[in-house]
Amino acid sequence: MVDPRFYEVSGPLKASDIAELAEGASITGDGARTVTSVASASRAGAGDLTFLEDDDEMATQIAASICIASSAMAKHLTAGVTVIETAHPRAVFAKVAQRLVRFREIEPGDAVHPEARVSSSAILEPGCVIGRGAAIGPEARIGANAAIGPGVQVGARTMIGANAVVRCALIGDGVRIFPGAVVGEAGFGLAAGGGGAALSPHFGRVIMQNGVSLGANSCVDRGLFDDTVIGEGSHIDNLCHIGHNCRIGSSVVMAAFAGVSGSSEVGDGVQFGGRVGLKDHVRVGTGARIAAGAAVLSDVPDGETWAGYPAKPIRTWMRELAWLGRAAQKRSAKEE
Repeated sequence: MVDPRFYEVSGPLKASDIAELAEGASITGDGARTVTSVASASRAGAGDLTFLEDDDEMATQIAASICIASSAMAKHLTAGVTVIETAHPRAVFAKVAQRLVRFREIEPGDAVHPEARVSSSAILEPGCVIGRGAAIGPEARIGANAAIGPGVQVGARTMIGANAVVRCALIGDGVRIFPGAVVGEAGFGLAAGGGGAALSPHFGRVIMQNGVSLGANSCVDRGLFDDTVIGEGSHIDNLCHIGHNCRIGSSVVMAAFAGVSGSSEVGDGVQFGGRVGLKDHVRVGTGARIAAGAAVLSDVPDGETWAGYPAKPIRTWMRELAWLGRAAQKRSAKEE
């Protein structure tokens, strides 16, 4: 279920309305059935709308009221689910979801909304904006021209720097978000449809636990449905990017220019050198270390050190470099 602090349900939609928005999609089941929220296929329940493209095993487990599905998946869904069958389930879901759930924007008017709750010991620098229902804890400091979106919760002694933007987020105590950082904007999820790719709406949150620091001009995307989480005491340098649905453990250290693609998991105590990149849906195990400039394309076991492009165990990478160096020298000698 979406968090009502950050999203507003505009009203129920019937299966027949969804099929009309999908421009000719067929309905299997009760066309009068309604939905009031959205959820991922794995978590959807009664009253939820979801979608499914290519997971036979998940199809038999879906408990949503209405599922937008491809023809291949529709035949696997249980009889209790109303199915909207279409060639582009994700694109149709993206279109319909925006009619059902509305993102709460910062409203025009007072810089600090009358329904925001700001501690008497908090410091608000000139030009900052705080939305409806936001809460700013004791001794927190909100920098000049920073924007705190509706419903955002900011813990005690937390500092948010000038020109930072924080939306759809729960921020713990003692957090430091440096100037220009952006927390809680939509991730780079694309829905391919007949008219080309479009950005998917996001309905999740960002959770930053106590003692986290996020460097200047870094970005943390909110989840598509679930939460993007940064664990307690983690430190992220300037110009880093954490994609949607990522889970970053506690005491993680990321040097500048690190990038973590969507739905990846980074275990506790992991260390990243500068300019490390992770592909989506990979796991870096507890206590692992990734050397600067590495491109991680597969899971990294606990405690290992990886390097290279693509990344691999550092001793393997160093042996390969040494072999290439010797081979290059031999070839050069022959050419002379």
